[in-house]
This record gives sequence, structure tokens and C-alpha cells, in this order.
Amino acid sequence: MQGLAPLGDYLRFVVTLTAVVDPFLAVPFFLSFTSAQGAAERAGLARTVALTVFAVLAGAAFAGEALLDLIGASLPAFRVGGGLVLLLMALAMLNAQAGGVRQSRDEARELEAGEVSGVVPLAIPLLAGPGAISTAIIAVEGGAAAHQIAIIVCIAVVCVVSWAALRAAHRIAARMGTTGLNVATRILGLLLAAMAVQTMAEGLTKLFPGLA
Repeated sequence: MQGLAPLGDYLRFVVTLTAVVDPFLAVPFFLSFTSAQGAAERAGLARTVALTVFAVLAGAAFAGEALLDLIGASLPAFRVGGGLVLLLMALAMLNAQAGGVRQSRDEARELEAGEVSGVVPLAIPLLAGPGAISTAIIAVEGGAAAHQIAIIVCIAVVCVVSWAALRAAHRIAARMGTTGLNVATRILGLLLAAMAVQTMAEGLTKLFPGLA
């Protein structure tokens, strides 16, 4: 279809966004927050979190480029900055940690104490944080309407995966254990590190053509 990128680009975006969102990292936080809740409440929160993540990332995909134009920032510069954010997240994930980019210590304490709704900070910024928003904006770069719609569909796929992971959080934690979840997070972190370096390299090449 005219205006669409190759299928491989969308598959790569799904993998990258899944690594950035990292539903496996969110499982322990979700279990901690919902420890005193029933099955129906947990299912409702998982659905709300997934829908919130979709709304935030879809909104970023549609409005992100216009916002960059408004503040006078170029997409190549945003690629470099966004790639740096992704790299910081990847380094934290390699240590099986959320990292300060994804969640501050104060936000973690509020979540553990049950002082927040769960949507914040589970959906924002744990899942749909700066890294995920940057990834969505970069993916849409200069694309036609068909490309934008395809990116939204990819975002929906990642949100469905995240919803399924949170919905089955207890079963996943029981089968994988802490070590298994940490291994999954480290693998996603390694993939994300590679994607982050690639994103930064593409941005630098456009900013400084002599580097190509």
C-alpha cells in the first residue's frame, strides 16, 4: 500500500517498543500494588493501564512532530536525545532495574505505599515514559497517513501484550520467578541498547552529514 514502510520496519518498531515498555519489568510493581485487591480489581486495573498507555503513545505519535516544530527542535536532534534516553533505560534494564528515567525513588515509594491510583505511576511513567514516547514520535517521522495508522496499530499490539502480561501477572511471576523476570528484562535491555545506539547514529548522521 502506498505510503507504508516495509513490513520489517513495523516489526522492528514492535520489538523496540515492547523492549521500551517492558511489561516484564512492570509485573513485580503491579503485583505489589494489587496485593490486597481481588481478581476483578486487578483485571480492571490492567485494562485501564493498557488503555492509558495506548492513549499516551498514540497521542504522541500524532502530535509529537507538531510539538517539535513548535519548540523549534528538529527530528534528527530528537533522535539523538531520544536515543540517549533509550540507552539510559537499557543500561538500567541490564541491571534488572527500573532506572531513574522510568521511575524515581519517590514514585516507587508512593506506589508501594498505595498512595496513588495505579494508573500513575504504573501506566505513566513506568510503561509510557519518556523512552516510549520518544520511540513513538521517532517512528512516525515524516510518514503519510497510512504510515501513521500502521504505527498506531503497532502501538495497539504492544499495549495488548502489556495488558496480557499484567492480566496474567500472578501466573507469570509464579512460573518465571524473580530470576526469570530479571533475565527477560536483561534480554530486552540488550535489544534496546542496540536500538538506542542505532537511533542516535541515524540522528547524528543527519545532523552532521560528514559522518556518513
